[in-house]
Amino acid sequence: MTTTVDPFAREHLPPLALWPELIFDLPELQYPAELNCVAELLDAHAARGDGDRVAIIDGERSLTYAELLSLTNQMANVLVSKLGIAPGNRVLLRGFNSAIFAATWLAVVKIGAIAVATMPLLRARDLLPVVEKAKVRFALCDHRLTDELAAVTTEHPALDSVLRFGGGGPLDLEVLAAAQPTTFDTFRTAADDTCLIAFTSGTTGQPKGTMHFHRDVLAICDLFPRSTLRATRDDRFIGSPPLAFTFGLGALLLFPLRLGATAILVEKPSPDVLLRAMAEHRATICSTSPTAYRAMAGLAKGFDLTALRKCVSAGEALPAGTRAAWKQATGIELIDGIGATELLHIFLSHTEEEARPGATGKPIPGYQCVILDDEGRELGPGLVGRLAVKGPTGCRYLDDDRQALYVENGWNLTGDAYLRDDDGYFHYQARTDDMIISAGYNIAGPEIESALLTHEAVAECGVVGLPDEERGQIVAAFVVLRPGYAPDASTTRLLQDHVKQTIAPYKYPRRIIFKEAFPRTESGKLQRFKLRESL
Repeated sequence: MTTTVDPFAREHLPPLALWPELIFDLPELQYPAELNCVAELLDAHAARGDGDRVAIIDGERSLTYAELLSLTNQMANVLVSKLGIAPGNRVLLRGFNSAIFAATWLAVVKIGAIAVATMPLLRARDLLPVVEKAKVRFALCDHRLTDELAAVTTEHPALDSVLRFGGGGPLDLEVLAAAQPTTFDTFRTAADDTCLIAFTSGTTGQPKGTMHFHRDVLAICDLFPRSTLRATRDDRFIGSPPLAFTFGLGALLLFPLRLGATAILVEKPSPDVLLRAMAEHRATICSTSPTAYRAMAGLAKGFDLTALRKCVSAGEALPAGTRAAWKQATGIELIDGIGATELLHIFLSHTEEEARPGATGKPIPGYQCVILDDEGRELGPGLVGRLAVKGPTGCRYLDDDRQALYVENGWNLTGDAYLRDDDGYFHYQARTDDMIISAGYNIAGPEIESALLTHEAVAECGVVGLPDEERGQIVAAFVVLRPGYAPDASTTRLLQDHVKQTIAPYKYPRRIIFKEAFPRTESGKLQRFKLRESL
């Protein structure tokens, strides 16, 4: 039974009939009815005598578990006594990957409130629908990001309590927290109380708010990191996804805290900065996007990465060429994975030993995956259909009619087109709305992207279907060239011929559009709808 004061989240969950089927058939998923995930992620380590272990490294600063707990408790005291935040209230969080931002997230959840983290570079027009949808009154914001938030408060006056952090001013959160007690009684929440609302990254337009419970947070920590990643308390986690992105929240904060390991947080992790931090802090596990691995592969030889032992790729499809380039540069086989904001983290992946080029992998323990046709019938091996998933986490949109589109007969429909081979490996084809049907052929854009990326002229590429009277659609490739190549007809023919020689010739891009840069979400995902709109 929930004890939250503000019932907003529970009242705005979708009807139970529209929920996916949830499966808790593993021993590690048997959680008590009363559960606050921060008590397990943070308080438990000090209680076990592990308070002296390093929890977070942030540049030159490091915090032990005992120090992080004290800071989190001090912040929690400020949020309750100074701001009056009550259990169930939504709190907007804006900040870069840092120890102080991590502590604000932990403090919000510890007091029974709901964290609504947002990407640092979102503008006021992006933040406004989030604030309005989640009915946010409170915000904690990095002092460098307050301008856009100020514009939101003008449009949404109900957001009337904004507290800065990181600037060291007399009214900043960390200064107020320093005067507070280092103890705080963690609020006793129910396992199925909402603790975070994560908004989708907007690859297809208007983002949706996904609601996740305290037990969901622990479930993602107790599955992929243990069964597939096989991480330990001695690992040092690093990567580039923002903590506001559920990939980053899990990989760079929740997973290490659950294990009693160390999180290395890098504020602005460009490829060279991330590599430098890996070498300096002896990182052992890296999580980032295929785009970042491709960029880092060419720079890796200049850094000491001998401590690095595992690398996770997620956020978008992993091209076989990127996998090969990273392995050649570092000797490490990438662990590919697909997750979704709606399911909180990775549900389909593989170990290094089970890696197959071009295959994402198999369902991780705790999840089930099938391929469905348009009528909801399960398809056999070799047939392309809709990826459907069940497990301990699943889609619960905040007051959104699109819930009925994402959940069908208990299955979460991720929007990805996949096929399963005879050995049970799942192979990504495209987003279901990105499959290209040209002259009767079904063509998967990522296959063409993988072919283009094997040419030395191509730095980045994105493939979409464009309307065509004769063929229905044609394959169009947007390409960012490497230095030394001209965006002209000669290069176009060069790349078209390369694709014809690499994969089935009918799949070649009949149109190539050269770009200087690509539209991406802040989590790094390519926004193909913006590519289409640019023509």
